[in-house]
Amino acid sequence: MERHQPIIVVTGANSGIGFGICQRLLLQLSQTLPPDAHPQYHLSPEVEPLKVQEDDPIYPVKALTLVMACRSRKKAEVARTELLHLLDREVEKQKRKRNYDGHAETFRENLRLDIRYLDLSKVASIFKFGDEIMQNYPYVSHLICNAGVVDLIGLDWPQAVKEVLTNPVQAVTAPSFYKQSVGQMSDDGLGWVWQCNVFGHYVLYRTLLKSFHSVPEQLGPARIIWTSSLEAHRTSLDLDDYQLLKTDHSYEASKYQIELLATHLSRQTANDGKIRHFVGHPGVVHTNVFAAALTWFTDALKIMAFYLVRIAGSRNHPVIPLKGAVSAVHLCLVSLSVVPLYLARFTSSTSSRNQSGSVHPHSNGNGASPSCIDPPVKFGSETDRWGRPEVGLQEIKGWSENEENVAILAERCERLYRGFMEAEGRTWSEA
Repeated sequence: MERHQPIIVVTGANSGIGFGICQRLLLQLSQTLPPDAHPQYHLSPEVEPLKVQEDDPIYPVKALTLVMACRSRKKAEVARTELLHLLDREVEKQKRKRNYDGHAETFRENLRLDIRYLDLSKVASIFKFGDEIMQNYPYVSHLICNAGVVDLIGLDWPQAVKEVLTNPVQAVTAPSFYKQSVGQMSDDGLGWVWQCNVFGHYVLYRTLLKSFHSVPEQLGPARIIWTSSLEAHRTSLDLDDYQLLKTDHSYEASKYQIELLATHLSRQTANDGKIRHFVGHPGVVHTNVFAAALTWFTDALKIMAFYLVRIAGSRNHPVIPLKGAVSAVHLCLVSLSVVPLYLARFTSSTSSRNQSGSVHPHSNGNGASPSCIDPPVKFGSETDRWGRPEVGLQEIKGWSENEENVAILAERCERLYRGFMEAEGRTWSEA
């Protein structure tokens, strides 16, 4: 293993956005200076461009360990083979360039692409995964909390027709007509959607805490990327139903909890210099998450609608996972030295806000402690109408009114985590 190489863990890596993240990481890091690491500013003409010293010492990345954390080993093996074929084609493509420097072949030779079993609906599986990580890898430099579930039971067709007719862009961006089951429990006796999307990733973060603290100084602080969604509902955090057993929109509520919890953790760890928390989302991407509620025909119509609204001007529709992965990958690769300028521009400027409420200080946006500013922000994958991917910033809504309640939520997550640790005879360390 090369010294000071990134060791990146991606949950749900065998399909959808997780697979797109793995694809994009390999394509980017096979280049001497990955484009997704560039801080490229998109400011209004009257604003002087921000000058950033690109002083990140890790590029070019000559080696990478990418851990695919998946529930299905069979699907993960297929995905791994596809990723290696993708990288091999990229290496051959780069070798044909006149100024090729040999980096892509070096990166391919030093790539370690591992599969590890992880089922976020079972805390015992998370603990076992953590044991394997700490036994086999000296540290974890990046954790991308991507895996997620939704418990669909169908479509509310009258509501779907109404939304399509009255607000078609909203209908294919953050629809409210997907019907979800209520009260689904996990084998651990917790809300199933809540455990898979929120608590499971919290347990994973706590379990790997020592691995984050062991990251070499040359790589900088560990980066934890929490995946939200454009469908995250801005609601008051209901502590009487924090496991989301009573709501019929548990998926959207879980994504909003992720935004709040990650913001809380970001502020909690802001001064330790060891960990940075980010909130990102992939925009609107076609994956199999909602496939259970659709036929092949309605699925095809949905994809067509995605492209139509993008051509019409929506920036929220990357459509394909490789482009939807740009925010997460950029958060992994960009130098943290640009963040203070980036966030300062966000908090001081409103002139560059677009219709979605996002800001475009530079392509492939990022931040060191973006959730520590007021209001806290999340990073979203976007494209122009021709499909060129960028990253925008969006405010995390409702932070001030939910700040006290999310602290209570974090305490409950911590108590549950410690309870599961004690039940297995394990010792836990302070967060």
